[in-house]
Amino acid sequence: MSISNEDVTKLIETGIPGATVTVDGDGYKYETTVISDTFEGLNTLKRHQAVYAAVNSAITSGELHALTITAKTPDEA
Repeated sequence: MSISNEDVTKLIETGIPGATVTVDGDGYKYETTVISDTFEGLNTLKRHQAVYAAVNSAITSGELHALTITAKTPDEA
């Protein structure tokens, strides 16, 4: 059971409103870039935790197995 790139994108956009999200995956491994003002002042760990919180339901259900995250503010992008 796997999740589509579009569904991963929707989960992140729902969990981090206003974020610009790109996802590339093959049904097992996914890479995402998330750009959001909400990352301002947060270190890398806190940014990744925010993204993982957004996709947690897919991780716990087994649909999402591996996610590589790049999380930046608009100024860093």
